[in-house]
Amino acid sequence: QKEDVVVTLLPAGHCPGSVMFLFEGENGTVLYTGDFRLAKGEAARMELLHSGTRVKDIQSVYLDTTFCDPKFYHIPSREECLNGILELVRSWTSLSRYHVVWLNCKAAYGYEYLFINLSEELGIKVHTNKPDMFRNMPEILCHVTTDRYTQIHACRHPRDDDCFRGNRLPCGLTCQNGNPLHIISIKPSTMWFGERNK
Repeated sequence: QKEDVVVTLLPAGHCPGSVMFLFEGENGTVLYTGDFRLAKGEAARMELLHSGTRVKDIQSVYLDTTFCDPKFYHIPSREECLNGILELVRSWTSLSRYHVVWLNCKAAYGYEYLFINLSEELGIKVHTNKPDMFRNMPEILCHVTTDRYTQIHACRHPRDDDCFRGNRLPCGLTCQNGNPLHIISIKPSTMWFGERNK
């Protein structure tokens, strides 16, 4: 038995290239989300989820449920997170040029929004020791640098946490012009919100 199925890829907003799959056939319409992160109202603006002026009738949704747990009672919006990080980074880096921030990013991709906004708002490029990984994302290239003497780092090392404990950045930097660095670490991860009390 054969059936024609139309498969539409919709942006998932999780990391560059991430998609949700919309399957449409004679037996109905199914949405498979995978990992996704959509801002409030973003789905309403996706034309391919609509048929004319109405939302398509979706019979089944296969939903990524990583955070479908009561312990994640509130996950702040991407904008709220960015504003909090901006405030912290701005206050720390303004103390002196030896006050630096390490963004402890566990995944290789998915933090581009953060890097771009920090760089634009603070005028500080983000150090990464693998800029080639962004070569297919030209919009971020002017916001990252291989210069280790910047104040914001997202560099990586196989034992990142061990490096940081020794007041050493993963790229090996511990001081600048003979002055020791004062390093704070920010771990951008949704998982932390499940570990806090209301």
